[in-house]
Amino acid sequence: MTWTVYLSGEIHTDWRDQIKAGCEKLKLPITFTSAVTDHDASDAAGDCLGADDRGFWRDHKSAKVNAIRTKNLIARCDIAVVRFGDKYKQWNAAFDAGQCAALGKPYITLHDDDIIHALKEVDAAALARANTAEQVVQVLKYVVSDLSPR
Repeated sequence: MTWTVYLSGEIHTDWRDQIKAGCEKLKLPITFTSAVTDHDASDAAGDCLGADDRGFWRDHKSAKVNAIRTKNLIARCDIAVVRFGDKYKQWNAAFDAGQCAALGKPYITLHDDDIIHALKEVDAAALARANTAEQVVQVLKYVVSDLSPR
């Protein structure tokens, strides 16, 4: 079986690449999917529906176009990893975690200790919470590996 892991959240560091590289090194049977990680492209996703110089409506249209992608990818994933960084508040990541919880999709949160309190509800619904990408890789290794006796 090939597992599908959806990578959600913070887009300003290379955590996605670290997880992908760690899983590739271990030859884990995983396919990764993700939201659009190009900030400008994500912000402009709805521009094709007509220009709007009012920030709210531009964001509103783009959020809906982006949601077509994220809703489908979350629905199709076997596991999600939701990363919260320290520089920006990732409300979209919290929303993705909520969607996972509502759909019964297992997810792993990835964040530093200094935001544990702020994410207590998100972490409470997660099936694992990691501090590092390497910890995520180790959880994925355990989950997707055939551990049956030979």
